[in-house]
Amino acid sequence: MSRLFAKIAGFFSSRTLMGVDKAGNRYFTRTEEIDGVMKEKRWVVFKGEEDPTSVPVEWICWLNGQRKRAPTAEEMMKLEARRERVRQNVALLKKEEEEKRAKEGISSRVISTGKVGGPDLKSFMRQFPIASEGIKFFD
Repeated sequence: MSRLFAKIAGFFSSRTLMGVDKAGNRYFTRTEEIDGVMKEKRWVVFKGEEDPTSVPVEWICWLNGQRKRAPTAEEMMKLEARRERVRQNVALLKKEEEEKRAKEGISSRVISTGKVGGPDLKSFMRQFPIASEGIKFFD
């Protein structure tokens, strides 16, 4: 029992806070020996409800070991500003496209079915000569 308590106490005492994200999630690390090899363990403590979608990409990369260093507050602010500029540019481009379509008289009806439309099968088949005159595939 005391060994379990020591392990739990060591878990909380040897952790190092690496940073906090915009959502208030806190990120920790600690080094432990596993099979004679020192390994770094990284984890997140969520603020409120555990929502993995609230973890920014930069922190996900750090948690998975794809980054050696944890993201800094300055880096996160720069990336957030860049993402906001991209959102604004996308909105501007959409507005310009709608204005262009309105000038040309093209309706901007967009169907959002979630499926990607492919080429028409009839027009595709017309590209190939029919081997036999008597066979008609489409009409």
